[in-house]
Order: sequence, then structure tokens, then C-alpha cells
Amino acid sequence: MKFKETETLELKKTTSELKAAIISISAILNKHGKGTVYFGINDNGAVLGQQVGKSTLKDISKSISDHIDPKIFPDIKVEKIEDKDCIVVEFVGYKSLYSAFGRFYLRTGDEDKKLSTDEIERLIEKKKNYVYSWGAEVSDTPVSMADVSSLRSFIKRGKEAGRISFSFDSAKNVLNKLNLVKGDKLLNAGKALFCKSNSIEVQAAVFAGKDKITFLDIQSFRGSLFELAEKSETYIKEHINWRADLSGSRRIEIPEIPVRAIAEAIINSLCHRDFANPKSNEVAIYRDRIEIFNPGQFPYEYSPKDFIKGNKPSIPRNPLVAETMYLSEDIEKWGSGLRRISEECKAAGVRVGFEKIKAGFQVIFFRSPTTPAPGPRGKNVNKVESKVESKVESQVESQVESKVESLNQKVLEFLSVVPMSKAEISNKLGRKKPYGQLHEAINRLLSEKKIERTIPDKPNSRLQKYRLTEKGRTGIVH
Repeated sequence: MKFKETETLELKKTTSELKAAIISISAILNKHGKGTVYFGINDNGAVLGQQVGKSTLKDISKSISDHIDPKIFPDIKVEKIEDKDCIVVEFVGYKSLYSAFGRFYLRTGDEDKKLSTDEIERLIEKKKNYVYSWGAEVSDTPVSMADVSSLRSFIKRGKEAGRISFSFDSAKNVLNKLNLVKGDKLLNAGKALFCKSNSIEVQAAVFAGKDKITFLDIQSFRGSLFELAEKSETYIKEHINWRADLSGSRRIEIPEIPVRAIAEAIINSLCHRDFANPKSNEVAIYRDRIEIFNPGQFPYEYSPKDFIKGNKPSIPRNPLVAETMYLSEDIEKWGSGLRRISEECKAAGVRVGFEKIKAGFQVIFFRSPTTPAPGPRGKNVNKVESKVESKVESQVESQVESKVESLNQKVLEFLSVVPMSKAEISNKLGRKKPYGQLHEAINRLLSEKKIERTIPDKPNSRLQKYRLTEKGRTGIVH
């Protein structure tokens, strides 16, 4: 085996060069977050061997701990190479910018470059705002937890797009070909993409007005990134307005906001989020706009306009996630998402905004000033029109409260006869499935203790039904 120094590999003849090795460790951490140092091999790759005493490994560990800040805990071991003892130091660190002996360095090729004050500030800002390491780290989830049906569907889409040439044979083989596993464990990117059981969440809500004071519906979605994208897109499509074009030979439903732009914004928000941030992605539907938020800063040295113009290189926060989604055509060429959203909205006459905010980044689709209050697909919940904005808002709130109270009463009346599930209540209301306002009515009645669950320890059970409490019976208006 021939050894050669790289941006993540440093070679040292002996531990007499330990100080220089520690500087190299900090420089590599600041550039790549992980690397390896060998003692007993010179910079030409010749294996010389290293004398190892009783305290040699302990001394190396202590010196690294004393002189690198913040502290790291490397894996240090003796390894036989060409029948000679060598010391191998493997290290990982993604927390912050690392210093060695009070100074900061950055790996460039096989050199350790000392950073100026301006360069330090720039690197701190970049590391703070953009994290590349998460997806390539090994998760605690075994390959066996990957959802086979999701993988089969992914391969099918990729082959149809002409971007995948191989067929599905086994989950492990497919994930290996996608570089999403290490040993028997999924990388974080693989878990996020193909495991239904994970902590990634999208919070979605419909609000009555232009702020978050009164909501008509609120949902929380969990699952793989592909599932979350589908659920979020469906949620928005069900709560925006559609008009019918009858000018041709068949009826065509046209959304107030282009569906392709919505889908692009959602997949981008999931693909480029900061997974180390515990905050959820969000979909917020207001009377005048729709906001799609992701917890992850935009590349700090660029603005959204740079990517809309298409003259900047792609900077994917999560390369493994982005590359996988590209293969299934869920995203197109890296760095072109904002431009496609902008072009779709421009063609449809819809105003769209891209906003860098302290908590992350969001895409804002502005709705028409005459857009009714959000409701189920195809339904205009509110037909109030007024030139005086304050009067409009007052009337909207009044009508919304009236509708909510009416729906509450209907639910109480149905349950006064027999316990029912949400689906059964929805059917009694003439709907095929539960909808936003019904979810809100049930949640409100539960909070007011007018109804209760028949299976209280399993609130999300498919067998769940609701029944009246004594307080609920007295609340029925006859």
C-alpha cells in the first residue's frame, strides 16, 4: 500500500513531530471535519515504523486534548504496516472552528495554512450557516429498517427518468450503490430518505387571516423525506383555491398557485434543511400568502437573486440527499430550484418571494387580494369583499367564528346519538374524508372537555372514536 498526503491524511515520521501533527489535525477538522494522521511514515510514503512505549498512546491523547480547542476525542491505535509498528490517529469533529495552540489553520492540499482574522471570521460564518457533514455520518439505524416499497418506487422513478441503470435486487445492495450505508448501518442521509420511522417533521397549518392568531387546521407530518414531500404538497393543494377552465372540450382545474412551483419549493425546503437543527419544516397557509419554511440558513455569501439568475454554482447543504433526489428526478440540476419556482410563478402571474431570515429560509407565494379565506379544495369559505382592509378582517373573523361554532354544534349533535370516528362524522357532513375545519372542531371540543376519546391511550389509532361528556350534552343547542 502506497501512502500519500491528502487534504484528510497527514504523514509523520515519528512522534517528535507531534506539534505539527496537532496543527494538521485542527486544519483538517476545519476543512473536512474528519481525517487521519500516521506516525511512522514519512511524507514520501515510506514506512519507517514508530517506537511505541507504555505511555506513548496516552501521551499523544493528552497532548491533543491539551492543545486543540474545542476538545476532541480521537481513536488512537497501533497498526502493523509492512511488519512495522505505526500509530494511527483517526479523528472527527463538527462542532465549531478548531484551534491548535491558540491559532487557527485550514487544510489546503497537503499544507496547513494559518488563517488571518478576516479568514477566520469568514470561515466561522460559513461553518455556522452551512453544514455538510451530517448526511455522511453513520446513524444508529440498521439497513433492515429501510422501507423496501419506498426503495422500489425510487428505483422505478429513476429508471423512467433515465438516471438509474440498475434494478432493485435487495435493499442493502441498492443503498450500497447509492452510497447511503456503512457496514450494516444506514448513513443519516439514507435514514432520512428511506426510513419511515425518524424524527424529521413538517408542521402544517391553515390560518383564518394574515397572522397566526386564529387557525382553521393544524397537522404534523412525520416520515421519510419522500413521504413528507408528498404529504406537504397534498396538504397545500387541498387548501388552495382552484378554478375551472371550461373553454376546451374538457374541464381543466387550474390552481391559484402553480403546483410545480409548490412541489419544487417543498422538495427544496426538505433537501436543503439543516438536519442538526431540531426545528421542524413548516407550511403556513394564510389568507394572503403561503409560506414554506426550512430551518437552514441560505449560503451566507449569496442572495436568492444569484440563483434565480442562474449564474452561481450549486451549494447543496446535504450532497447525498440532493444527489439521491436528483437520480429519481425529484429535483433537477443542482442550484436551479429557485429559478424554476420563479419562472413558473411568473408564467402564471403569481408573485413569489424568497426570504433569508434569522431562523432559516422561506419561500412565500402571494395570493390574490380577493383570495377567499383558506378552505378545502374548490370551496370558497369566505366571499367577503371590501375596499377597507380592517373591515374585511373583522368580517372574516366573524364569519369564521360563526362557521366554527355551527360545525361544533353539528359534531355534538351527531355524537349525542352514538360515538363516531372522524371519518364517520365527515361522512355525515357529506364529505368523503375528514377535512381541515373538522379536525379543528374536534380539537377544540376535546380541549373544552365536551367530548372525549374512546381509546384515550391511543389518540392516533385508526379505531379511535369520540363520544360526548356530560359537559358536551349540556352544550347542545336545541
